[in-house]
Amino acid sequence: MPTARSRTSTASSASSARAARDVPAEAPADSISVDERVYAAVSKALLSGKLRPGTPLRERALAEALGCTRGAIRKVLARLGMEKRLVLEHNRGAFVPNPSIEDMRGIYRARRIVEAGVVTTLFGQLSREQSAALRKHVQAEQRAFKEGRREDAIRQAGEFHLLLARMTGSEELLSYLQRLIANTELYKALYDTAEAASCAPREHEQIIEALSGASLARALAVALEHLDELEQRVIAGAGAAQQAPDLASLFA
Repeated sequence: MPTARSRTSTASSASSARAARDVPAEAPADSISVDERVYAAVSKALLSGKLRPGTPLRERALAEALGCTRGAIRKVLARLGMEKRLVLEHNRGAFVPNPSIEDMRGIYRARRIVEAGVVTTLFGQLSREQSAALRKHVQAEQRAFKEGRREDAIRQAGEFHLLLARMTGSEELLSYLQRLIANTELYKALYDTAEAASCAPREHEQIIEALSGASLARALAVALEHLDELEQRVIAGAGAAQQAPDLASLFA
């Protein structure tokens, strides 16, 4: 006959076994880092401008190239699709966006409306610490351009505008602007030349100065002219890319 001690021991073992079954298996320690590594790699490729509009991104090929599972690739592609950095088509997969010129104009139009509100909110209100943070960010942009890190430079140029939006204290505005900038970063990567894009840090310095200046109208003009120039360069590049090649000169 089992003793009280053995019954207690048996019950304790059974309880421990049930507890072990009830505890979910611990996720691999590096699962998050793998997802972030893949996300960073695909994002960098998009911002390099080397993936042309309409290029399909196949799960198997990406998994082999990045040394990860197709599941990790699938999660990253879905995330980039949610951010509007990729186009996801049911039963077809993920593609680099191929926006029309009118689509791009619409996104820049929305950015002008939103960022005019950001400038109006921040005009004359920047603290010394905020101004210093903005200037430090611009210095990082300048280093990226000078060192030829084009993908980082494009990302940091967009982040400058998001930094301004964060300073308004509106999470809703920041979230909306993040979606717009995700689009325009890709447009820059695809259609803006590296030489022309290098003027962004200088223009950002002018925006900082105007926000602390004496005229709101001047601050708005500087910020909107900056966006106008971005749009004009992108649209010009897109128009040139869409032109059919001159066969006479091609085979001359």
